[in-house]
Amino acid sequence: MAIAAVPLISRPILRVSLDAFATVDVGAFYGSLVGSIFLLAIPITLLGFVTPFAIRLSVSDVDTAGNTSGSIYALSTVGSIAGSFLPVLLFIPLWGTTWTFIALSLVLLVPSLLGLLSQRRVGVAGIALLALIGVVLWVRALGTTAIRPAERGTMLDERESAYNYLQVTDEDGARLLIMNEGHAIHSIYHPETLLTGGPWDYFMLAPLVVDQFSPDTVDNALIIGLAGGTAARQLAEAYPGIAITGVEIDPVVADLGMEWFGMGDIPNLTVEIADGRYALTTSSETFDLIAVDAYRQPYIPFHLTTQEFFDDVSQHLSPTGVAVVNVGRTETDYRLVDAIASTMAASFDHVFAVDVGRYMNTLVIGTNADASTEAFASNGTARSDTAILSQVAAWAASDGNLRGVAPGTTVFTDDHAPVELVIDQIILDAARELTTR
Repeated sequence: MAIAAVPLISRPILRVSLDAFATVDVGAFYGSLVGSIFLLAIPITLLGFVTPFAIRLSVSDVDTAGNTSGSIYALSTVGSIAGSFLPVLLFIPLWGTTWTFIALSLVLLVPSLLGLLSQRRVGVAGIALLALIGVVLWVRALGTTAIRPAERGTMLDERESAYNYLQVTDEDGARLLIMNEGHAIHSIYHPETLLTGGPWDYFMLAPLVVDQFSPDTVDNALIIGLAGGTAARQLAEAYPGIAITGVEIDPVVADLGMEWFGMGDIPNLTVEIADGRYALTTSSETFDLIAVDAYRQPYIPFHLTTQEFFDDVSQHLSPTGVAVVNVGRTETDYRLVDAIASTMAASFDHVFAVDVGRYMNTLVIGTNADASTEAFASNGTARSDTAILSQVAAWAASDGNLRGVAPGTTVFTDDHAPVELVIDQIILDAARELTTR
């Protein structure tokens, strides 16, 4: 019954957690953390009683104790394996989180009811069964899509995939793609406005650092982390005729991009459903621009941050090609930016960083072509053939603080890439700073 109640009790806890992320309220954040632990601790603790108690009931004498406990723990291990794989690979993709909780609570309730009936505790069994039926009817009345309130604006669509919990919302006419915890926007689409002021706009600036830049030399691009296609739309407008390969690991995200974000209208866009590094490694093409914008907030997948990965990126670039990575930060803490830039400096001859003025993001650019900050400034004013490219270049010149990055001591490798540790330290330091104010 505790498991059946989780989807219902979790709703206010998720709401508090969402507000905590939005306001960076440390008290609310830790409050929701304790609430979440309490939410899951009750059924997990009760389930923890089952195996040792079953062994105690089954052991009739000391001579058979080993046999009995071994058999029960073997059965428990089989259940643990099934419980690890079936919900993630089958139940949640087919039914969603709420009905997975309900179905598993029913599976647990059946032997409980049989046990109660065998002990002639008909009244208790009847109450338990009626309570579960009540929960099912309650969930049914709420609808299967009301997992969590819209993080921003009005909810348009809500889905679960094997990788993510996804929301599409409408805020003042703009459609937003929000994933998982809800404290970051992964795509923006406005039918009447192209530029967003966010990091998606800045990917088009990467080729400007090359001395021999010309819009005609940017013929194709690879985007790892396509999401709803915002960056792809900007590139298609900035470089007319460019062929774009967008790699997205989550097919449901790509479906939402087609349905809500106008991704099907982007010219010369090919969508590939695959892991980004696998797609790059197995590709025989070279690209004029390779953009990496893959996040499972707040983390970048570690295998997209290593020297081996950037070596592979370098080998897939044309002679004047550039790589650009979107890196998150705080207003003052650039540790992750510095680590990614230092790692890229081990793979590229030139590395640059440019801040996104209105967002807590920095774009890190790497290239083996002749490049400089001076080239960026001149190309942004004299050689930008489209209005959108000139506009974003002007933003970067105004508040982007474009700078070259020298090789550093931190280099992430496939063997050691503590990207999660770096991000956790940034979060903890930000929380600590707030508590001392």
